[in-house]
Amino acid sequence: MTEDDYVPIPCATYSRLELAAMHGERLRVAWRAGGVDHVETLRPRDLQTCRGEEFLIADTDRGEPRRIRLDHIRSLHGLDEDGT
Repeated sequence: MTEDDYVPIPCATYSRLELAAMHGERLRVAWRAGGVDHVETLRPRDLQTCRGEEFLIADTDRGEPRRIRLDHIRSLHGLDEDGT
């Protein structure tokens, strides 16, 4: 197994992302990809599976698309209506 091998995430986290997409919830998401740490406010749109890997499909507040491999996500937190 290499560091690029996909590691399935907990079912509870997957369900949390599904609900956020269904309800149009904004999340503060932190992830690491390509050796770089990222933190952004995202609005999940969908979850996708491709070649045995799962991805979050989301948009930033500026409408920029993001596709994040789920096992790269380090934390996610729902935001109140005031953005906090």
